[in-house]
Amino acid sequence: MTEPGAASGAPAPVFILVGPQMGENIGACARVMGNFAISQLRLAAPRDGWPNPAAQAMAAGSPVLDNAQVFDDFEAAVADCHTLYATTARPRGMVKPVLTARQAMARARSELEAGMRVGVLFGAEKSGLPNAAVTRASAIVTLPVDPDFASLNLAMACGVMAHEWRAGDPAPDMFEPLADRAGAAEMEGLYAHLQDELERAGFFYPPEKTPLMMQNLINGFARGGLTSQEVRTLRGVIKALTLGRGKARIVRED
Repeated sequence: MTEPGAASGAPAPVFILVGPQMGENIGACARVMGNFAISQLRLAAPRDGWPNPAAQAMAAGSPVLDNAQVFDDFEAAVADCHTLYATTARPRGMVKPVLTARQAMARARSELEAGMRVGVLFGAEKSGLPNAAVTRASAIVTLPVDPDFASLNLAMACGVMAHEWRAGDPAPDMFEPLADRAGAAEMEGLYAHLQDELERAGFFYPPEKTPLMMQNLINGFARGGLTSQEVRTLRGVIKALTLGRGKARIVRED
């Protein structure tokens, strides 16, 4: 199994589900945690016991679920954590720092790099985190949800926090960078070819608008960042349309 946070070069926070109810949601949490290289999932007093077959299908093979730790109560689940962040959308009448997900994960990264163990708390689907859990947190994390519909699905909340944990990391290298970028000479050849054929087709009318119309066309192509192959393809398109126009003229003349 990948070490916690190995992809990001630092240990990752522990996600702790306090009193989770539905196995499907637990499995979905494990899936999104795996997507963002957060490998430590803890379940504090899951309502339907553990293991829960309903979690397996939703986890989609995430190794996070196989290594989930189960605790009888909240206190045991957080006993070794130095810092806790409580996710909640409800004011609790407590004097605590209130952070966005991004702020919390940035602070968590610093704490983890300093050797601390950081836990992120998520409450049960129906009622959220109990006040006792929020009380033990060093800060509250809340999202910019609509106050009239603030309840977020458990796995969605995990997904937002997991994304913010990895948001500052470089993009994955699974996508190849743009190669074979067309050079200036190739692009100028395309523009000249296009202008010549458009003039033959009578596209530029009135003629004095030709520079402005070509400027608009060139701007569009320049923004596209075309490759050499794409330029060759476009010139082939222009040639094919020209030949097609010539054939049509012959048919009409016959």
